[in-house]
Amino acid sequence: MPIHNADIAAVFEEIADHLEIQGANPFRIRAYRNAARTLGELPQEARALLEKGEDLTRLPGIGDDLAAKVREIVDTGRCSLLERLRRELPPAVTGLLQIPGLGPKRVKALYHDLEVQTVEQLYRAARDGRIRALPGFGEKTELNILQAVEAHVSQTRRFKLAVAAQYAGTLTAFLQAVPGVDQVTVAGSFRRMRETVGDLDILVTAAADSPVMQHFTAYDEVADVLSAGSTRASVVLKSDLQVDLRVVAQQAYGAALHYFTGSKAHNIAIRRLAQKLGLKINEYGVFRGSERIASDSEASVYKCVGLPYIPPELREDRGEIEAAREGRLPKLVELSDLRGDLHAHTKATDGHDSLREMALAVKGLGLHYLAITEHSRRLTVAHGLDPLRLTRQCDEIDRLNAELDGITLLKGIEVDILEDGSLDLPDEVLGRLDLVVGAVHSQFHLSRAKQTERILRAMDHPYFTLLAHPSGRLIEQRAPYDVDMLRIIRHARDRGCFLELNAHPDRLDLLDSHCQMAKEEGVLVSVNSDAHSSFDFANLRYGVGQARRGWLEKDDVLNTRSLAALRCLLKRTM
Repeated sequence: MPIHNADIAAVFEEIADHLEIQGANPFRIRAYRNAARTLGELPQEARALLEKGEDLTRLPGIGDDLAAKVREIVDTGRCSLLERLRRELPPAVTGLLQIPGLGPKRVKALYHDLEVQTVEQLYRAARDGRIRALPGFGEKTELNILQAVEAHVSQTRRFKLAVAAQYAGTLTAFLQAVPGVDQVTVAGSFRRMRETVGDLDILVTAAADSPVMQHFTAYDEVADVLSAGSTRASVVLKSDLQVDLRVVAQQAYGAALHYFTGSKAHNIAIRRLAQKLGLKINEYGVFRGSERIASDSEASVYKCVGLPYIPPELREDRGEIEAAREGRLPKLVELSDLRGDLHAHTKATDGHDSLREMALAVKGLGLHYLAITEHSRRLTVAHGLDPLRLTRQCDEIDRLNAELDGITLLKGIEVDILEDGSLDLPDEVLGRLDLVVGAVHSQFHLSRAKQTERILRAMDHPYFTLLAHPSGRLIEQRAPYDVDMLRIIRHARDRGCFLELNAHPDRLDLLDSHCQMAKEEGVLVSVNSDAHSSFDFANLRYGVGQARRGWLEKDDVLNTRSLAALRCLLKRTM
């Protein structure tokens, strides 16, 4: 793919956006914007000028450093500075610039003062009246932002991963039963395990005479057929979820799967690698001239550009290509790596099943241990346990463990972190437990400094083990509370305690970017179901998907350890 001036200008504009959000030197920001303007208005292609040996520093506002970056972009299709800046900011932050009325300065204020990272968080902040208090905003601006976000969201409705999975599962089974159908695979953001899904992209390989298209468009859940042809069709389900179906030849299946899995940024980067090798990659295969040299598997596509297979969850153009090139790709954690679950509730509080029922359900999944972590007394809506009731439950767990075979229940509590950072139960009872899971369930709107100090003080408690759902967010319902997550992660490292990745589909908390941060800081993450019934353990797969998006390997996850190894780690926090 030739690099045009508009491509280079877009890179420089994005660099300037990142720098402005980060509060960099205004002169440096202006230099990139001026360079973007110069290149955007330049009638000759910078690529052609470089091929002629022209000195780009002759152009207005282009010095040696910017000229070198232009050459890097033209030669490689990449800009190392932009890639570094993307790693330093949560990827969704720059997406806020798509909201009308939000420029880099306002996005910077929202990110630094309210830690707004996503459109969802922006909406909650505007709806809750927290934006108007920021300098330079006000009530009118807040209202304009709220209206702009509502208009934006209405155009780009997304479905939680677990909701999309319900439709994907039944539709996949339906298509698989159609005569002549061989393979059915859901690609797109669903395959990459994004926490929300805009639509479903389904690939099918089938015999030439298969009636798969007719069956698809006549599917009971279809509300509207947008288009229908011999190899592709698009429908909208009654749930308003759009589904696109493509029938591909078996020999092109791997290339098509790679193409339709995305992400767009990842695919562009792979295509640019191919172009440097004189190859062309599209949904039909990898071509050298008119000769197709690979297409049957995704691995063959990556091999053609000198890379090993990259798992779908990593395909976001966040450093995975460089890691693959350098042999640094993580061996991502698998659901089968989990040995237990460290966060679950029973009907003693707000759960629905007994201790025995929960234990047997976990055993049935092949897990070896389960921590029972009821709510503490402060959470009255959940009938939280007071010291006496918790003591009685501990006794009941001991009796049940004496009867059970192949599964061990651990004694725990999901204790409320109070506003001053103290824990909701006394040390005498906490000291009897195998682990203490601390959680924020109130006062979500404390300032960043107060919320952070609150959690740090809780983590300093001698019996504190694990920080539950660390950001407190509920997807599309409640924004994360304002907290310095890097400081919390580093404090967990210094204190020797752990962080939870809550697998509940409404939470998926830690964020994938925070998982990477924890990995880099050497803090173990526990992938927990937060099960309130024996059915909820199935949500562990979504937690593992989020962990994989966060580059976590088996050794990065606390509950991949054997029970004996886990007990040793838990004792260190007590």
